[in-house]
Amino acid sequence: MPSDLPSSATAPSSGPPRIAALIVAAGKGLRAGGGLAKQWRPLAGRRVIDWTLDAFLSAGVDRIALVLSPEDQDRWQEFSNRYGILLTAGGSTRAQSVANGLDLLRDHNIDRVLIHDAARPCVSARVIGEVMAALDTHLAAAPALAVTDALWRGGDGYVTGTEDRNGLFAAQTPQGFHLHHIHAAHQQLAANGGDAADDVEVACQAGIDVAIIPGDPDNIKITRPEDFDRAARNLGGDMDVRLGNGYDVHRFGPGDEVVLCGVPVAHDLGLQGHSDADVGLHAITDALYGALAEGDIGRHFPPSDPQWKGAASDIFLRHAAELTRSKGYQISNVDCTLVCEFPKITPHAPAMRAAVAEILSIDLSRVSIKATTSERLGFTGRGEGIAAIATACVVKP
Repeated sequence: MPSDLPSSATAPSSGPPRIAALIVAAGKGLRAGGGLAKQWRPLAGRRVIDWTLDAFLSAGVDRIALVLSPEDQDRWQEFSNRYGILLTAGGSTRAQSVANGLDLLRDHNIDRVLIHDAARPCVSARVIGEVMAALDTHLAAAPALAVTDALWRGGDGYVTGTEDRNGLFAAQTPQGFHLHHIHAAHQQLAANGGDAADDVEVACQAGIDVAIIPGDPDNIKITRPEDFDRAARNLGGDMDVRLGNGYDVHRFGPGDEVVLCGVPVAHDLGLQGHSDADVGLHAITDALYGALAEGDIGRHFPPSDPQWKGAASDIFLRHAAELTRSKGYQISNVDCTLVCEFPKITPHAPAMRAAVAEILSIDLSRVSIKATTSERLGFTGRGEGIAAIATACVVKP
């Protein structure tokens, strides 16, 4: 390590280290299309920059140096009074913009800095947190993904050679540093008239060891027009999430068992209904229909139609599941509560969950079956019947 760069990894000030993010947002970024710099373009109902800033604020980084184009007066005005945000002007290169941000943070007694591209709006709290934690034991740390694809060289549309991918990583941000070290490294770079693709390269040129932490495949940098669609999916902004609820009641009558959530349960009474009177499956079915705004069981299987007399209720639920998928939705989860004094539900709940999961073709972990009494109040409390309440969530990716 060069003698003019301190070798200690200890923060220069007493007390907990003061951490800030430095977000570079001064570029034009027009390769992504849209006629507007990519950091200001809309993404999943917000702007790219808004997602990026909130990612750091949500991760507990409450001081942010935002590097803006000196010509972008509207943005300067917008952020000038935003709490926790410091503004500085960008330079003619990314390295110069970062150096300006580092100068600003030095004036605000910051010990450690996370340098991040504004065009990476999908950065997770996990990545930010692990970079910060790594700075407790390292002078620099950055996330990266090991290269797993074969690497080719090419020219004129043809493969001209291959490269060994062992030991190669795809770099991500935020790249974290002890501020004094990366500030000195950028000063060296400027003095030598050099440039660098990112701040890890600046650090390596100055002899600073950079620890690699696991990156995140979703932490993409928006570069091309199609990247906006992928970023929107990562952020969940283009998902269509719907909830539906269902409620059903059946009275007791003669019989020696009841069918609940697809499972026969021995009992000294049965449930009365046009079909097999499975109150649990009926409620779940109506919840799915409700999420799709498709009415209820009676709309799809009219009780006036004799073919459904005594029918197994899994027919109804399978139809609701197939209709859900035909509309492009996935069943995220279902939750059903059976309300009765008897029979006891808990011993049969695992079998009921398995039956519902099989009918819906979803994982068991996405099915909840539970029971409660009504404290002997109302028709269920008097033992006159069973009620069921269900909720279903469906998602269109």
